[in-house]
Amino acid sequence: QVQLVASGGGLVQAGGSLRLSCAASGRTFDDYAMGWFRQAPGKDRDFVGEISRTGRSTTYAESVKGRFTISRDNAKNTVYLQMNSLKPEDTAVYSCAARRQDISSYRYWGQGTQVTVSS
Repeated sequence: QVQLVASGGGLVQAGGSLRLSCAASGRTFDDYAMGWFRQAPGKDRDFVGEISRTGRSTTYAESVKGRFTISRDNAKNTVYLQMNSLKPEDTAVYSCAARRQDISSYRYWGQGTQVTVSS
């Protein structure tokens, strides 16, 4: 089992920045690739990006590429989502998730944290 707790959401003006954190406990953190997802009201959950277990590789959705950065600190069992140049359309509940590096589907999910971007 891996338990994930996301934090850092809030209200920010367009153009501003926020950093989300996702703290993990349970199984060995660096066995897992970590992903961020978001879900806006009335919409499906969307992939935001992910980071490999070592942190050497990241992948981003086109909508956030160049604005969002995912990093991880395996010593602290934490993954981060730095969000810059935020837009109102980034408003959503953001969740983190974990998957084994060799398995494509995410198995463990944290609760979401609300990000609201005002225009």
